[in-house]
Amino acid sequence: MSWNENYQEWKRQPHLQPELRAELGEMKGDEEALKDAFEAPMSFGTAGMRGVMGAGIGLMNIYTVGAATEGLARFMDTLSAADKKRGVAVGFDSRYHSREFAHRVAKVLGAHGIPSYVFDDIRPTPELSFAVRYLHTFAGVMITASHNPKQYNGYKLYGEDGGQMAPDALEKIVDQINSVTDLFSEKVSSEQVLRQTNLMHIIGEDVDEPYLENVASVTINHDLIESVGSQMKLVYTPLHGTGRVIGQRALTNAGFRQFKMVAKQAIADPEFPTTPYPNPEFSQAFDMAIQLGKEEHADLLVATDPDADRLGAAVRQPDGEYQLMTGNQIASVLLAYILEAHKQAGDLPANGMVVKSIVSTELATKIANDYGVEMIDVLTGFKYIAEQIKSAEDKKDKTFLFGFEESYGYLIKPFVRDKDAIQSTLLLAEVAAYYKQQGLTLYDGIQKLYQKYGFYAEKTIAQEYDGVKGQTIMKKIMTKVHEQQPTSFAGVNVQSVDDILKGVQVSADGSETALTLPKADVLKYWLEDGTWIAVRPSGTEPKIKLYIGTNGENQADADAKLANYETSLKQWISGIEQTIK
Repeated sequence: MSWNENYQEWKRQPHLQPELRAELGEMKGDEEALKDAFEAPMSFGTAGMRGVMGAGIGLMNIYTVGAATEGLARFMDTLSAADKKRGVAVGFDSRYHSREFAHRVAKVLGAHGIPSYVFDDIRPTPELSFAVRYLHTFAGVMITASHNPKQYNGYKLYGEDGGQMAPDALEKIVDQINSVTDLFSEKVSSEQVLRQTNLMHIIGEDVDEPYLENVASVTINHDLIESVGSQMKLVYTPLHGTGRVIGQRALTNAGFRQFKMVAKQAIADPEFPTTPYPNPEFSQAFDMAIQLGKEEHADLLVATDPDADRLGAAVRQPDGEYQLMTGNQIASVLLAYILEAHKQAGDLPANGMVVKSIVSTELATKIANDYGVEMIDVLTGFKYIAEQIKSAEDKKDKTFLFGFEESYGYLIKPFVRDKDAIQSTLLLAEVAAYYKQQGLTLYDGIQKLYQKYGFYAEKTIAQEYDGVKGQTIMKKIMTKVHEQQPTSFAGVNVQSVDDILKGVQVSADGSETALTLPKADVLKYWLEDGTWIAVRPSGTEPKIKLYIGTNGENQADADAKLANYETSLKQWISGIEQTIK
């Protein structure tokens, strides 16, 4: 149907939510808004779906959430009775409608006779991953839009290993979702009936306690925490999200007693009133933490995003100002600390492995290689890191030591199969204590790594393309990117290109070598000076992501090269944009 036919169909629904009906009235006459809402249904990608909340087939609401869940339920109807009976764990964050959407998931599942285990209140995404494994459910659903602005919400789907749903099962589920042609036809059961028939269970502290017990195993040197960490001052902000529920308990349990929470940002507020972009990648997310840090003379500031899977940090400098660290820098100091601790303890496994995304720093590869540990590069998306962990467990051929993405996501212990900012907060605080004992900071720590392994600089650039029109522009840009292969950036020749969509690496002389990565719409350019540049469309947001990783003789040299490459890369993309407008 056309967007107008879809719009009229929604208007005819007699039992449409009053809030959504009011939005339909507000859209009247705004053709662009109507097209965004009604021209195309929400796409369900490898990580689920995410979008602006509102009325329409292309926005997040109880009907699109219900349709996604109907697809999951229809798939589970094809399973054995035993697998179907295992049910689905359901979590939600602090955003508008998150609780409502989570309970809608339970109501749709219950209508199919599928049990659900729904958290009693907001919880971090990594705890939902843990709950799937701990309760042995067949799947998990997390209602969250992670670090997006307040108007967004999302639906993340997890498999029985606690990682995002495996591709084979996901493909079948998406087929079932696409078969739901009437968003208003799915059956739902009442919560009261579901509770009375044991098809909806409320979980909370009974999962919190075992999760926290596992989190406690992340710290390495308990004597260090007791002697230094217990007196070290740190500031923690959950950015109005789920981290406040578990984060402060985890820090207290570990022995970090001198920490303060940013009071206003410890309120679970879906408006995110103090930080319109609740993303620890952005410096403004630290404004209030820096203010409190200066008052407390805190050594370390830590921020977790609203669903507490990403972590950012800032370090106090001798002049009292705070230096923000990048995700690559945080990952590198964590990795070096983990590997050195294992080496000192004499238990560094011979088959140890570290896993990172292909757009993350090569500094980590140098660190891993120095300790005789294998680095495995995977596509962007923590599901691919989870796949490597599962493969290693199944084959019993490798020992997982650490996994990360440059976008501020890290995993230390695999009792969770997604990035976990609660785990990361504890270990980063311990590493800060380690350097403090030496009269140094975490920032000094990354500088020491640079001095040992080389000076690295990385940057991620997000080009935004909103709305249905934006999706079309993104596709055209990526088509041009594949067609127009540049031979150089900033005057430095391209040595080879990883065309991951085609599954080959193409050298400058035209020769091709097969890649082992799964096919994805990603191009990665390797330059003659060791720099790499990557281009990919985001799987969860209307953005094309541009990545640069370079190195130099010193930090100034690396930073200067990074700036030159950024200018060149932006000019290239801008030129492509001009050709399609």
